[in-house]
Amino acid sequence: MKVPLEISRILRESGVNFFAMLPCEKVAELYDLISKNFKHVYLSREEEGVGICGGAFLAGAKPAMLIQSSGLGNMINALCSLTRTYQMPLLIITSWRGVCGEKVSAQIPLGKSVPKLLEAVNISYTIIESTDDLPLIATAADEVYKQNKIRVLLLKPELMAKEANASPKVECEISKEKNPVRKQAKIKPVSTRFEILNGIAPYLADRIVVCNIGIPSKELYKIQHKKSNFYMLGSMGLASSIGLGISLFTPKEVVVIDGDGSLLMNLGTLSTIAKEKPSNLTILAIDNGVYGSTGNQPTATSFCADLETIARGSGFRKTYREANSQPLLSTLQNLGWGPNFVHVPVKVGNANVSNVPLTPDEIKNNVIEAIAA
Repeated sequence: MKVPLEISRILRESGVNFFAMLPCEKVAELYDLISKNFKHVYLSREEEGVGICGGAFLAGAKPAMLIQSSGLGNMINALCSLTRTYQMPLLIITSWRGVCGEKVSAQIPLGKSVPKLLEAVNISYTIIESTDDLPLIATAADEVYKQNKIRVLLLKPELMAKEANASPKVECEISKEKNPVRKQAKIKPVSTRFEILNGIAPYLADRIVVCNIGIPSKELYKIQHKKSNFYMLGSMGLASSIGLGISLFTPKEVVVIDGDGSLLMNLGTLSTIAKEKPSNLTILAIDNGVYGSTGNQPTATSFCADLETIARGSGFRKTYREANSQPLLSTLQNLGWGPNFVHVPVKVGNANVSNVPLTPDEIKNNVIEAIAA
């Protein structure tokens, strides 16, 4: 039995139709097969994959991830505060490193602790160590997608030993198009985030909106609540990743209201978005230069970081900068095909708004219904 081929077949028959993935030499052939046979996204970091898969699920996909076990350490908060909080399904196929005579010493401490780590946060797992265990993959997938649960499949090294030295033959399209990083003049903020959101409400009205964690979501709810708004309650840094996941499975326009602190936490996702080129996605980076929900401690954009320049360097072809709500509204209404990145410097300050009075389940179901409509 060719183990990678059998795993790929089981996953296909189980209804999995999307993968977010990072490579491991121990599952190189499986990585190659998934790249050829499933819709997929190559990740910059495992945590962004949790956000992308969450967004993909909202838009109707049955997502899974293929990662190395060390990546689980990068995902725990997102799995708990996004996937579990909103009761989303996620099958995580994991090359289990650090066990069975592991030769890379850095893999051992976390690798040996993976089962205890998963148990500590109440994430279910199944160990796949021989071909006799392969049918458990279908059982796990059935549970995941029927019950909206998380389950990790730990592939023991012995299972994939014959394929360990295989080299993935992934064909990559290398763009030769030049993308000059131009230095833009800074624009002085003239409005607060609340004023900006209020001014662009007509643009947001008919679009799927993913809104950043904390006060931005509270302000958006106050200004323009609608079923197509996904309000983040946790998982700081993943707003743009969630937006990407949604955009890959719907033709509807998707707008992400992100922030400087959030984007700086997950900059790799900008390059992932630029690589995937979703034409229906716009990132609205509202930059007040501080962590506004925690006491206005300064972010790097207060000192040196320029988000538009970073977006250009990450591969975005279409970037804009605007601080006034009326010209910004006009810019947004005339963007055309994306992906677009719009940098909006704003004044420090939060509106006096209440918490979003919706449960995670209500938020999730509203957005699923809006996307499907």
